[in-house]
Amino acid sequence: MDGVIYHGSQLLPGAKEFVDWLQNENKLFLFLTNNSTPTPKELSEKLLRLGLDVEPNHFYTSATAKFLKSQKPEGGSVYVLGGPGLTFALYEHGFTMSEYKPDFVVIGTEGSTHNFESMQKALSLITKDGAKLIGTNPDSNGVKEDGECVLGTGAFIAALEVASGKKAFTCGKPSSLMMSYAQEFLGIEKKDIAIIGDRMDTVSQFSNKTYDYKRQWKQDILAGTNAQIDPVLVMSGVTNLGNLYNDAYRPYLILNGVGELV
Repeated sequence: MDGVIYHGSQLLPGAKEFVDWLQNENKLFLFLTNNSTPTPKELSEKLLRLGLDVEPNHFYTSATAKFLKSQKPEGGSVYVLGGPGLTFALYEHGFTMSEYKPDFVVIGTEGSTHNFESMQKALSLITKDGAKLIGTNPDSNGVKEDGECVLGTGAFIAALEVASGKKAFTCGKPSSLMMSYAQEFLGIEKKDIAIIGDRMDTVSQFSNKTYDYKRQWKQDILAGTNAQIDPVLVMSGVTNLGNLYNDAYRPYLILNGVGELV
């Protein structure tokens, strides 16, 4: 959502008009995020502070929990490095937290649980006890509101992969798995969906198509390509003209911001 709807604690131009339009036109929409720390309720409250009234059911953060449920329908145990949003989602899907021979080690968005001791514990559970390594997303870094670069989930996953010799399975964007779950949640066909984001490697707003223009590019921003869903790139975030054409894949549409869809 950062770079599409807001930046830090400021709404981006046209964001309120866009969200109001979605709601007034009864469009089905979801906000997808790779940040596993906040719960949907907390995300809803953040938008409310910014002047947008969006119910918690419009935020999808539980792709990892849903995937694990598909692997162990009866539930199981997990060792988690991540925030309360991830823990809550796992509990909701029938998983308990355990440091003793868990079925899975789950690495979520960086936070206070990420330290040498917890990483060493995760490594031991993977190598000695056979726990499967799961990541909520492959993002190697992130950027704080003050512009400081911070380690992302993918950096911690990579360290455990190298040390254990095991390969992690990641569930968040740009994985088609998250898109598939979101489509299932919305209950509509791919041809009626657009994915809107500010990065060429991930896109974050998932909704009914809000445009009816002739195709200009193939379905090619990475997450959209993987999911075979039309991706729309907005230039209100991290992508600029200087790095737009570094990748082989192309977006369906390129816009200055979501306000142009209204």
